[in-house]
Amino acid sequence: MLDFIINPFAGGKDGRKMKKVLSKVEKNLQERNIIYEIHKTTGARTATAITESLIKNGASTIVVIGGDGTLHEVINGFSDFERVTLGIIPCGTGNDFAAALKLPSDPIKALSLILDGEPKFTDFMQMPTVRGLNIIGMGIDVEVLKLYEKLKKKTKFGYTKCLIKALHGFHYTGFTAQMNGQKEDYRSFIACIANGHRYGGGIPICPAADPSDGALDFIAVKEMKKIKIIPSFIKLKAGKVLSVRQTVHKKMTEIKIDAEKPYTVNVDGELYENIPFEVKIVSDKLRVYRP
Repeated sequence: MLDFIINPFAGGKDGRKMKKVLSKVEKNLQERNIIYEIHKTTGARTATAITESLIKNGASTIVVIGGDGTLHEVINGFSDFERVTLGIIPCGTGNDFAAALKLPSDPIKALSLILDGEPKFTDFMQMPTVRGLNIIGMGIDVEVLKLYEKLKKKTKFGYTKCLIKALHGFHYTGFTAQMNGQKEDYRSFIACIANGHRYGGGIPICPAADPSDGALDFIAVKEMKKIKIIPSFIKLKAGKVLSVRQTVHKKMTEIKIDAEKPYTVNVDGELYENIPFEVKIVSDKLRVYRP
């Protein structure tokens, strides 16, 4: 029995992308005589409640058809990791965590991984009040998301435009990071904790991150002269942010960040106000169908 959780409007508010993907998936399931049930979200956070209810009532394989937002909600409703596995069929705007897992974009190929493959341990990030799969951060990425939420049409290009706009008026974030037994003060564009390597529909914020290596990747881009911002942005888009002189990149299994001022945290594209910014990697617990 497979339980599918879908966001009817993933990949576009008109729902056309989801309808097309779901039609292909259901046709294949029926051809293979697979027993399944579809559960549709009805608004923000409902995927978390659906996940909790399904697992409580005996579900063993939960499959998300959607994007990073739906995945984020589902992982925050997950429990009984020894019994329950997770499948993913990418159908969002960005599908950044699916890209980190090297999942095929073709829905039938992604479905085949679930029907014919074996789940593998996959890392996730645990905070005191919320879980994350892909990226946790504060700083300019939060400002970008606030601008992005105002767009009528949400696209990868739109996200990039919001990033450029945010760069022009952004003030650096001051914070202290405690990791690997050391404390260090920063004034930075961003404090980013990565499990996946990209966000915002393909921006490679941390090319070195790997969701199966049992480690977190910390990225900070320190204060720089204005003349350096655009060249650094170009390097970011090209996947070369780690070559920027002001970039700090470190690996660890847990980190604590204390900010100078009240802050907003971006967890997989969802915004949380002033939650404790403490992150630990969790390995050998969550099992996901992936190559």
